[in-house]
Amino acid sequence: MIEDKEPIYFTSEPKDAARKPYYNEIYTEGDWNDRERKRILIFDTTLRDGEQSPGASLNKNEKLRVAKQLAVLGVDVIEAGFPISSPGDFEAVKLVARSVKGPIICGLARAIKKDIDVAYDAVKDAEHKRIHIFLATSKIHMKYKLKKAEDEILRLAVSSVKYAKTLCEDIEFSPEDASRTDRYFLHNVVKSVIAAGATTVNIPDTVGNITPSEFARLIKGIKDKVSNIGNCVISVHCHNDLGLGVANSLVAAQNGAGQIECTINGLGERAGNASLEEIVMAIKTLTPDLTTNINTKELYKTSRLVSKLTGMQIQPNKAIVGANAFAHESGIHQDGMLKERTTYEIMRPEDVGVEGTRLVLGKHSGRHAFKARLKRLGFILKEDQMEKAFNRFKKLADKKKKIFDEDLEAIMDDDILKIPEELRLIHFQISSGDKIKPVATIEVKYKGRHYKKTSTGDGPVDACYKAIDKVIKIGGKLLDYQIRSVTSGKDALGEVSIKIASKGKTVSGRGASTDIIEASVKAYINAANKLVYKSPKQ
Repeated sequence: MIEDKEPIYFTSEPKDAARKPYYNEIYTEGDWNDRERKRILIFDTTLRDGEQSPGASLNKNEKLRVAKQLAVLGVDVIEAGFPISSPGDFEAVKLVARSVKGPIICGLARAIKKDIDVAYDAVKDAEHKRIHIFLATSKIHMKYKLKKAEDEILRLAVSSVKYAKTLCEDIEFSPEDASRTDRYFLHNVVKSVIAAGATTVNIPDTVGNITPSEFARLIKGIKDKVSNIGNCVISVHCHNDLGLGVANSLVAAQNGAGQIECTINGLGERAGNASLEEIVMAIKTLTPDLTTNINTKELYKTSRLVSKLTGMQIQPNKAIVGANAFAHESGIHQDGMLKERTTYEIMRPEDVGVEGTRLVLGKHSGRHAFKARLKRLGFILKEDQMEKAFNRFKKLADKKKKIFDEDLEAIMDDDILKIPEELRLIHFQISSGDKIKPVATIEVKYKGRHYKKTSTGDGPVDACYKAIDKVIKIGGKLLDYQIRSVTSGKDALGEVSIKIASKGKTVSGRGASTDIIEASVKAYINAANKLVYKSPKQ
């Protein structure tokens, strides 16, 4: 442990009091925590605290990918890892520090000389670097985890900051479990580490057990009672054990905090951390006196990247980035949305990088949304046709959780418009193997005449499709081909769904059979009939 024999409690700031780090242009001269339309610094700890989520481990190249995207997103600080924790984490932090420009690159360290040395070694090549030191200050942590008294904890806090300051200008200090720390002792720690050189003091709600009103009082108390607080940025780091992480972060910003620590998708220990995307959009939507540097149109992309690399799936009803965040199924909601978007949306999906609002058709949907979807698909129906189609849709919706565009097209084609079978399969035969070129012979009836055509292809399905094309000559381009099992077992019924395009027109087709080649042929013929039919689509 670092020893320091100088006085523990500082009653006035030394001559070389903490200087502001490189981003001092964010604030004008004076107290950093008192600005009109204050810019809140976003400190992203996805690569450190977020990676501590069980099963969310990232290798160094994956960390670099995330860090580069975080820079594009516009975060102010990237906490790239805890370098002393493993050689791999050290290398990852070092790689991020060397490669990512723009944000401050931060390494975490305990109040131990070796930790601080390793953290500095990891971040020293960064364009802008920071060492983040933490030391528990609550009675429960001091008694059971550290087995140290208050005076020793305070001495370690001061000496560690002073030592780190000899290596790096930008030092952040976190009194771990601050929300459960005695207030008088917490104020002494904060004042002392600022005087020792800390440029940011972070107030963590480590176990997520404080209410927003109480946390607001805690931050305001620090701002009012710590005399040298104007020499540093107040930061907060809120965990989400009771689902209050975002709320606590916001009230802290409104009561003097200048930095919020958070993670993409709310990843982190236990129930996770305050979610970056929720904090940023809440600030943008609800707090006109606050702002951030985040490019919100990159939020969805960043969220998906982190989810993909960590393997941590995003719940559908997750705020901002969940699959259902901008989806509406209720008929009342859909009707309101079609009349005026702001009736049920307080944000534009485009603002977070989502393509647009989704009106999900299901059993709760009404006629207005159903008619709008059919119109978008190009179907203009008479009143009696619309009523028949809507009733057919409602019956299908009782059987399926979600209705897709292909389902609506099937309703229209099979039940309402009744597309005639201009092209009908009579017989097909294929010859294929691993050492011979697939050959397909197709016999069909097209517009009253029999045809028999043969073709080769890259596979048996491709050969069949090319043979059919020789008959109908539509020059169709296969856009999508999917197979799913309708039943189980070795003799399972397989369903093939395809999309083909021809002369500016795109249609879907379906076919089912225990023979997947036959199902593929049926799907293509189903689609081809739609292409050659003169429908009332506009």
